[in-house]
Amino acid sequence: MKQARTTWEQWQVLQCIVSEGGFAQAARAMHRSQSSVSYMVAQLQEQLGVPLLQAQGRRMVLTAAGEVLLRDAQNVLAASLRLEEKARSLLQGWEAEVRLAVDSLFPTPALLPALGQFAAHCPSTRLQMHEVVMSGADDALHGQQVELAVAGRVPQGFLGDWLLEAEFVACAAPDHPLHRLGRALEMEDLQQHVQVVLRDSGQRQPRDEGWLGAWQRWTVSQPETAIAAVEQGFAFGWLAWHRIAPAVVAGRLRPLQLAHGGLRKAALYLVLADPSQAGPATLQLADCLRAEAERWRDAYQPYQPS
Repeated sequence: MKQARTTWEQWQVLQCIVSEGGFAQAARAMHRSQSSVSYMVAQLQEQLGVPLLQAQGRRMVLTAAGEVLLRDAQNVLAASLRLEEKARSLLQGWEAEVRLAVDSLFPTPALLPALGQFAAHCPSTRLQMHEVVMSGADDALHGQQVELAVAGRVPQGFLGDWLLEAEFVACAAPDHPLHRLGRALEMEDLQQHVQVVLRDSGQRQPRDEGWLGAWQRWTVSQPETAIAAVEQGFAFGWLAWHRIAPAVVAGRLRPLQLAHGGLRKAALYLVLADPSQAGPATLQLADCLRAEAERWRDAYQPYQPS
């Protein structure tokens, strides 16, 4: 195996000379003697066989070859610094990776800021996120696939903290036949039309929630697909209000006037797979999710039937 002839330290010295403008300035910035700085760069140029620096007035600047080589070396230097930071994090007990299962109902405006905060607090910890529907979070917890889950219920054998409550509103496209009946709708009316429902991503005990026994149903895997199917007039369905409120305001969707059950509510919980064994990065992520869920609750505008 070939061994590198140059060192990270040599490239760091070269980078400092360029940024500071000269050998003496770099020596002061790095708290070294000027002779040691000059020796390192001379040795680097000798090992590479190409000149890296040239004088331009009173400043030292890179040659054309130096620009190309230092640009590549900076990527290596950045990677080495990340490696050292990760080693320090591991030494302090931070996990190398945290695995999270998130129910698709959890609002994206709360999820992404939480992940951003987590990245800022734990830059050396990888995040592996599983996006799940209904009992998919149960499977991930029971199968020890995750350290943390945002779930639609707290599975048996686990403890969880309430995060937020989402609302589901029965909707259809404005020109859907159900709107043309001109009266409060009963279950028999709904059963004559196509209903769209979300597929449970879990395998152990999948749930078939929300279906009313319509003569035909469309089962999809993503909430965005369900919303699009309803907007296009292919089906009706109960859709999460926080996802569809803009579409209702814009007139692309219209809530159905049901005699009963037009509005449903579902809770989401934060569940640690094993609170006694949770590492600092897992606990940090849990705190970020709690904080952003609270902010989202404070800003949320509930559904107001017209």
